[in-house]
Amino acid sequence: MAQCNFQQRVLRTGIGLLVPVFLAAILFVPAAPARGQHPRRNDQFKHQVEQMEQAWRAAELAGDVEAMGRLLSDDFVGISMSGQVVTKMQLLERMRNRRMTLTRLDLDDVHVKLIEQTAIVTSRAEVEGTNEGEAMHGTYRYTRVYSRLASGTWRITNYEATRIGPPPPPPERGPDPEAPAAPVPVVEP
Repeated sequence: MAQCNFQQRVLRTGIGLLVPVFLAAILFVPAAPARGQHPRRNDQFKHQVEQMEQAWRAAELAGDVEAMGRLLSDDFVGISMSGQVVTKMQLLERMRNRRMTLTRLDLDDVHVKLIEQTAIVTSRAEVEGTNEGEAMHGTYRYTRVYSRLASGTWRITNYEATRIGPPPPPPERGPDPEAPAAPVPVVEP
């Protein structure tokens, strides 16, 4: 009987000691973030993506097909300023054939959002150049999606451009010689 009371006292004392230790661990140990990267890692990743944005801009302005090929993932899909869906090969071919050239690409309001190994970049751009031989200019909103590979390099996987505001007016042309004459208004005295 005495041995049974001794075991119960040891058990109660042991549990009695564990409860305060457990509570102290919960209350005083700083909690680690539940998800995501360490803040310094996020800053590093954002900086890497911002550098990629500058490399993309430089490749666009220079018409540098090789540099653009290194920036885009093999499964890249983009939606162009004119609404066309293009693959990596189609985009590189358009650059190679100079069917679309940019002479101005000024970015502002650039934001980088990181989600695990994905970066979503939004920006505003003032654009000038030619598309299929026609002059183009305007203000656009861009979304570019980057994916971080296991090797640590980033690749552009998707992009989309949307015009802000109305399209620019069409180029001025002379009168159409085959168009019917406009009626002359009658003015009464």
